[in-house]
Amino acid sequence: MLTAITRQISPAIGRCELTHLQRDPIDLERARRQHLLYERCLESLGCRLLSLPAEPELPDSVFVEDAAVVLDELAVIAQPGAESRRKEIESVALALQPHRSLVFIGAPGTLDGGDVLRCGRRIWVGAGGRSDDLGIRQLRALLAPHGYRVIAVPVRGCLHLKSAATRVAEETLLINRRCVDAEAFDGLDLIDVDPAEPHAANALEVAGTLVFPSHHPRTLDRLEARGLAARTVEVGELAKAEAGVTCCSLVFES
Repeated sequence: MLTAITRQISPAIGRCELTHLQRDPIDLERARRQHLLYERCLESLGCRLLSLPAEPELPDSVFVEDAAVVLDELAVIAQPGAESRRKEIESVALALQPHRSLVFIGAPGTLDGGDVLRCGRRIWVGAGGRSDDLGIRQLRALLAPHGYRVIAVPVRGCLHLKSAATRVAEETLLINRRCVDAEAFDGLDLIDVDPAEPHAANALEVAGTLVFPSHHPRTLDRLEARGLAARTVEVGELAKAEAGVTCCSLVFES
């Protein structure tokens, strides 16, 4: 069975961390409605939902992906690059504890889960933003005994690696080449975002179906032309916080 850990939106979301976007007011009630429909989409795809309560004093806490990396063998509890987000990890670790053995990235190293992209036994980690060299080296050491190869890849002009590339099928990525070098993903099939939609590289694969933002229709057409099934969701309010559809859940086999 698939489990999806989510968290309700903090009423302080308007104070979220921003790196590459200008601050635009977030309609909290609209964001909550959109998030509820996102959760229902996950349930419709077969996920058992574990929805954590809102953290009123943690503006970015709805973005649970950044708190952990969940693999078949274990869960790695992250050390977010933004200091304001480090209190988020405790509740996510508690939620994961019944499902996985936990290991931890230790300070001063930093690692955001949104920087971690897995395809088979290869794991790419976005470098140069929220995740640093020490955090990446710790991840490599933690995963080496389980047969994973960890590859650091620089990202530019976006918050996380998964803002630039995400897995959409076995051995296939959706990518914005402006933000990450395609050569890093040797041997994988690549689908380019539409040039008019530079923020469209973030898709969430759940049980063979993609969860994808409704405001990127041109890139959606490219995915469907490749035979990929997708469910669209409205995520425009949280997109103002530099979020994508992967950010708001941790999906894993339980």
